[in-house]
Formats: sequence, C-alpha cells, structure tokens
Amino acid sequence: MVPDYAPVAFVENGEFKGVEADLARQLTADYGVQIEFVESRVDELIPALQAGQIDVIMSGMSETFDRKAQVDFCDSYKEVGQMALVRKVDFTRLSDEVASRDASLPVDELVANLRSSVMQRWTPPGGGYHGALNHVVIHGLDVTAPLGASRCSPDETIRVVLDDLAAGGGHTRFGVAIDGRHLQASDLDWSHGSGPVLRGAAGDLALALCGRAVPAGRLRGDPLPRS
Repeated sequence: MVPDYAPVAFVENGEFKGVEADLARQLTADYGVQIEFVESRVDELIPALQAGQIDVIMSGMSETFDRKAQVDFCDSYKEVGQMALVRKVDFTRLSDEVASRDASLPVDELVANLRSSVMQRWTPPGGGYHGALNHVVIHGLDVTAPLGASRCSPDETIRVVLDDLAAGGGHTRFGVAIDGRHLQASDLDWSHGSGPVLRGAAGDLALALCGRAVPAGRLRGDPLPRS
C-alpha cells in the first residue's frame, strides 16, 4: 500500500488507515486470513506483486495498457473525477502527428502492438461502446478516405456512427456546427436535420462531422462551419 493519499490511504500513529485500508481489512476478514500491510512506493507495487512479496495491491491504482499487460485488475470500486485540461485540439493535425509517429516504428513493433492481448482486454472510456465504435470507424476512414479506398465498416455500423455524431451531439466534441443544415448520405438511406444540404458518401459525412479534411469534390454543399 502507498499510504500518501488521505483519506483514502494514510498512516496515523503507526497504523494504516483510510478507505483502502478498511477495504483490505474487510477482504481478509471475508477470506478468513491474516492481514499484513506493506508500505511501498507506486513504482515498487507491480514488481513486488510479481515477485510474490505481496498478495494484492490496495493503492487505488489506475488501469493503463501497460499495467493491464502485467497484472489483473478487479472490478473498479470507485471512480475519480480527475482529468487533464488541455488546449483545444485540431483533430486533423493530431491524427496526422499520430500517423507520422506510428509510421516511424519498426514493422515488427507495429505488428506486435496490433497483436497485443492488451487491446483485447481494453475497456472503453467515458463514451462506452458507442464511443469505442466511433473511434475505430473514424480512424479507419482516416486511412481509407485519403487513399480513395472503400470504407470497411458495413452500412449498419456507419449509420450508428452518423447518428451518434449528428443527433447524439458527437460533432460538438470536434468543434463542428450542424444547426440549420441538412446532411444526406448518397450511398445509404440516412439523413439528419433541415436546411441547406451537405450531401456525400456516409464515410465522408462522418469525417466532416469530426472536423476532418475530406478530399476535394467528395461532398456537395457548403462545408460545415466550426462552432
């Protein structure tokens, strides 16, 4: 345990106290075993668990890809409202930077990342499974659209993504405004809103709703403004 976060975990008069200390005591009581607290630093916890020096980590450890590849996490018993505040992001530029970074990796490393079991155990973030679906589809379109290749996602999938981005308000996360516009897919039965028409393939509309740059001539109508 890392007892440096009162009232969650701390030491007072030589005794481990706090929410996580209470949970640890309850856990050992349920299993009928003795408890022994071991004070540690955050960077020592996983190595100690792997070496058999401790039996369980009770230190509010956040789940990350790297950590989930090394140890098993139980179901979360609390949610913390911590978050990072960053400047407004240009997602097109960010996607280009990420693609450029990944392109510089050795092929063996890229293949190993794709095959990693970490991704198979991935838990979607705040957007849930719809957010995860949108993420996969849009980044797939980031690859196929510039190449002029057909989208890989089936019609029912891209329809869900378009609904989430338009009616579900997902477009606002990308600083795109759609009020007073009629969006119409040319390759499937989908539309949203009323007003001046923006028409094009479903995949291109999805990219436009995410603030991405769509190849010239692929959409008909005035581009969507930034909010």
